[in-house]
Amino acid sequence: MPTVKTFAVQDVMLIAPDRFADRRGFFSEVFSLRALHDIGLDAEFVQDNHSLSVERGTVRGLHFQKPPHAQGKLVRVCRGKILDVPVDLRRGSPIRGHHVAVELSAENWLQLWIPEGLAHGFCTMEPDTEVMYKTTGYYSPQDDAGIAWDDPELAIDWPVTRAEAVVSDKDAALPRLAGRPSSFVWKPTRGQSERVA
Repeated sequence: MPTVKTFAVQDVMLIAPDRFADRRGFFSEVFSLRALHDIGLDAEFVQDNHSLSVERGTVRGLHFQKPPHAQGKLVRVCRGKILDVPVDLRRGSPIRGHHVAVELSAENWLQLWIPEGLAHGFCTMEPDTEVMYKTTGYYSPQDDAGIAWDDPELAIDWPVTRAEAVVSDKDAALPRLAGRPSSFVWKPTRGQSERVA
């Protein structure tokens, strides 16, 4: 059974699947719906995505899809290394605008679960990095949205400067979070008080 770490940003989970190694290499069950249900992740995945970033310092994000086509994501790296960053966008969340920053790599074999209501982005820390992620919703071009990866109010400690980052024109034009309305609503877990912002 995989081990799990949770964060202050509610519902984000860092998952470490079992990996069995010997002189031939290794074997790992990288996806098991039953195992995910056992650790409390009850999601139905409908799409697999795979990206290759040739240059170190490539930044993708911060992306999300608006309801009704919002997506949860289960992210892993099969080659190279990234700094993976989800940002809480949920209206009413006591830490809206806060983020988690986790290194995912082919070496550490970790996976990050990012629920609906969070923007997601990453920066490659090695050349020729390949990232794979499952989503709980299909890609919907009309609901594709994002916020600026380098928004100073988010205070994300990226491994590259703005001048060094390799960013698409689309991502470079994304707006800052401040003043942006959110279609996502935070739902407290048991023991937390309801709060509306």
